[in-house]
Amino acid sequence: MSQSITFEELSKHKDSKSLWIAIHDQVYDVTKFMEEHPGGEEVLLEQAGGYATDAFEDVGHSTDAKDLMKTYLIGKMTEGSKEPVKEKLARPGASGDSSESSWLSWGVPLIVALLATYAYRYFTSSSNSN
Repeated sequence: MSQSITFEELSKHKDSKSLWIAIHDQVYDVTKFMEEHPGGEEVLLEQAGGYATDAFEDVGHSTDAKDLMKTYLIGKMTEGSKEPVKEKLARPGASGDSSESSWLSWGVPLIVALLATYAYRYFTSSSNSN
């Protein structure tokens, strides 16, 4: 696995005769695996010659599949060709400026509960006085 591969080199291997993909900056020659791939050849061909990390992770491969990948490992991306890091969409209440969302998560239910209590007492006291 000592081979360092540039994106230019990776992008040359994008058909059924020579199919390389990069997952987590590791390069795999999956040409011989195409016919065996449980998702079909098309799935691999769609990612051929490029970065396939997102597609690989989105499927949720098994531990066996991840172990099998080692068989096809041929190198790693060079420092200047590594896959660009994509920003993950922030979930509400996750890191960052969560002061507003955390206030909403407990403040709104508290206000609703207080209003419901007030309304209950108001209507029950009105019906008792009649």
